[in-house]
Amino acid sequence: MSSLGLSEVLKEGELEKRSDNLLQFWRKKTCVLTSDSLNIYADGQKRSKAKELKLESIKKVDCVERTGKFVYFTIVTTDNKEIDFRCFDEDNCWNAVITMALIDFQNRKAIQDFKSLQETTPPAHQERHLVKSV
Repeated sequence: MSSLGLSEVLKEGELEKRSDNLLQFWRKKTCVLTSDSLNIYADGQKRSKAKELKLESIKKVDCVERTGKFVYFTIVTTDNKEIDFRCFDEDNCWNAVITMALIDFQNRKAIQDFKSLQETTPPAHQERHLVKSV
């Protein structure tokens, strides 16, 4: 089952993605941002299979620039691939919502990792670790 069925939808709508080919055309995509991924559909009906860009594979949202009626931004993945997007300049633009979702995801993961560490660390070692970090 895809994460789309399990995660809260944070934003849904159109986003333009720059193609990877030589001419680099801007193509409209229907996108759904959830608390775990950005799903990019080839058609506006969401009938085509979505390209799922998991938040765990996103390093940062970079190169945000406002030009005319558009906001341009780049998603940099953990393997340093850059994906260029643009959206209409609006109050709740995609770059800000994706950035906040990424921060929330990273915070949830850090808490989960900390809890996992506590569960596997003996109690006496936990107390020493807490004293050292204070």
